[in-house]
Amino acid sequence: MTADPGKGPHVRHALGAYVLDALTAGETRTVSCHLQSCDRCAADYVAVAEAVSLLALLREEDLLE
Repeated sequence: MTADPGKGPHVRHALGAYVLDALTAGETRTVSCHLQSCDRCAADYVAVAEAVSLLALLREEDLLE
């Protein structure tokens, strides 16, 4: 990976859907390829993936507080 995100659009807007496997095959390919070359988006992906995994730990009562 490089520190320079390079040319082309970033994919941060699609990371939530990417983590949840809610993208089309083409969108998934685009995000996956971008993450291989963009450190900034890759770091954001890790943060989103960690947040999604933490959601599984919440109980319904936690959400009502």
